[in-house]
Amino acid sequence: MPQNTQSSSVAPLDLSKWRNAPWIMIGVGGIVAALAGWKMPEQFAFSWLLAFMFYLSLCLGGLFLVMVHHLFDASWSVPTRRFCEHLACLAGWPMLVLFVPIAALAPRLYEWMRTLAHPNLSLQAKYPLFTMAGYYIGVAVCFGVWWLFSNRLRYWSLRQDRTGEVLCTRKMRFYSATGIILFALTLTLAAIVWIQGLMYEWYSTMYGVWYFASSVWTTLATVYVITVILHRTTPLRDVVREKTYYMIGSLLFAFTVFYAYISFAQYFIVWNANMPEETFWYVVREKGTWWFTGAIVIIFGHFFIPFLALLRIDVKLKLTTMLPICAWAWLMHVVDLEFQIMPRLHPDGVWTSSFPFLTGGLIVDGACLLLIGGVLAILFLYSLGRHPIYPVKDPRMAEALDVYVAPASSISAKSEHAK
Repeated sequence: MPQNTQSSSVAPLDLSKWRNAPWIMIGVGGIVAALAGWKMPEQFAFSWLLAFMFYLSLCLGGLFLVMVHHLFDASWSVPTRRFCEHLACLAGWPMLVLFVPIAALAPRLYEWMRTLAHPNLSLQAKYPLFTMAGYYIGVAVCFGVWWLFSNRLRYWSLRQDRTGEVLCTRKMRFYSATGIILFALTLTLAAIVWIQGLMYEWYSTMYGVWYFASSVWTTLATVYVITVILHRTTPLRDVVREKTYYMIGSLLFAFTVFYAYISFAQYFIVWNANMPEETFWYVVREKGTWWFTGAIVIIFGHFFIPFLALLRIDVKLKLTTMLPICAWAWLMHVVDLEFQIMPRLHPDGVWTSSFPFLTGGLIVDGACLLLIGGVLAILFLYSLGRHPIYPVKDPRMAEALDVYVAPASSISAKSEHAK
């Protein structure tokens, strides 16, 4: 394997002191979440949904990046493909198990479930999706699709490590080509039913695209951080190049703009149409401190700050700038999900009498984020340690390493000429 010319300039990173961090997250988050589930079951239900949708976005973003890698026959993303596959596989049975509290507490979360006996016109217009049977069948379909394609893509990727067969590449391209369509449909279904369904009267055909844009944006920030860690702790030291960081940073910049475009386009279309069944969703989010959250924090924090920070080309290679931006992306995604989910429970906003900081609210949100994050971190690290850290026999690895490999035809021609 060719050595990375930058390896000697990359300082090693010791993460031994963080080895028990996932277990601490589970312990602290589990205690607080259990108390919240006992004392404040409704707050726990909404907080668990928020944390679940945050981590689901990372898993689905990983699945999307793997599929796009194969569809575009990319080379720069070869070093990061394997841990993206591990991220994607978390969207299968691990997230299904973590969905159980949402399935059990669904009547507390979704008002439409409590009004099925006397449905209004808005609810009737969304039959059969917004029915008990439709809800749980949709859950099964979503997790079934995510498990199937993430599992098959990783299976053929690991088989490629052992055999190097051309068949493996063809199979991964096949699953990516068919899976990307089902990925789009199931992600949209999940976003509409699990988040938009909190206010089921609302109509928006762009909501699935919003969740997709924010998911990939946050996942790219996560991929950047994981790449830095694995590069600095030596597993990826020989395969990561400057272009790896640059391309991830460039995509992060692109999805910063794409998210802003989708969010503004949705707001502009709703405002311009001025239909009560659409505008009420924004009216609710202009009350109390939600106006500050949406108009100031999300507009400036989710768009202008990362946009201006990533505008320079050389910034994408500076860890002192990129790592804080990645952490900022996680925070902004949580704030955005708060803005989408919590007005249903706390119409006056955060840090108000209905959303107290010290007795609930953000504390419960943080506990659920810690608990789910700790569980998924342990599963991710387990998968990372069981398999090769990168695709060792990927046919695009030489290109990823900037190594020229002469085609077989030219080698044969030279041999014949020598004879």
